[in-house]
Amino acid sequence: MIARVRNFITEVTVELKKVSWPTRNELVGSTVIVIISVAILATYIGVCDFIFSKAIHLVLR
Repeated sequence: MIARVRNFITEVTVELKKVSWPTRNELVGSTVIVIISVAILATYIGVCDFIFSKAIHLVLR
């Protein structure tokens, strides 16, 4: 059992050395894009929810 765990950790280490890690600038740029995209999508969904809830409220009145 311990040999299997040791083998697994060795294989993980080898695979992690093959990974192409992003530079700090690439990481920051991608993070900013994700945050802006989430904010825009959240705003859009919030506005749609507000409009639909007001429309349903008026219909059910």
